[in-house]
Amino acid sequence: MDLKRSYTLIAPLYDLLVAAPLAGARKRSLARLPQHGALDVFINGIGTGLDLPLPPPTHRYVGLDLTRAMLERVQPRRGGLDLATVQGDSQRLPFRNNSFDIALLHLILAIVPDPVATLRETARVLKPGGRVLVLDKFLRVGQAAPLRRAFSPWVARIATRLDVVFEEVLAAAGELELVSDERALARGWFRSIELRKRA
Repeated sequence: MDLKRSYTLIAPLYDLLVAAPLAGARKRSLARLPQHGALDVFINGIGTGLDLPLPPPTHRYVGLDLTRAMLERVQPRRGGLDLATVQGDSQRLPFRNNSFDIALLHLILAIVPDPVATLRETARVLKPGGRVLVLDKFLRVGQAAPLRRAFSPWVARIATRLDVVFEEVLAAAGELELVSDERALARGWFRSIELRKRA
């Protein structure tokens, strides 16, 4: 089963599975967004829009997701945000270079088949000096995690990968440098990371 089909089926249950456990980590990540100004913010993998009650309304937002089923659940959460939604692939973004000031990657890098392509494309559409806020689950460098690695090929077909090492993805993506990296949940399996595009 490919991800487009599986997330179309998962969409009605997604909030029940994800909303409560990650609410605090999501809130802390989004608190890094500037509270003032009028920036162009890209939400790469907007899902059902669980981020939307939290960011400041002063910015312009574009949310992308692979499935129409997910995007349909975004609309009731948009509130007063200036938000456009786009159906598309995070690994091949339909945007011009240097389009956004900030990108959010909440629970997307460990889902896509090619996280390097997703991060590289995110960097491409960011303006020089732009920031990326990442919230996701990653293995540590050198972590054995035999069960996660063993089950990852099977689980990845339905929902998410369990074997992504963020440092390897960042090194291969280029253009981005690490600003901060903090434990977010589950003893550091979930991490809150901030990156900056080199000027």
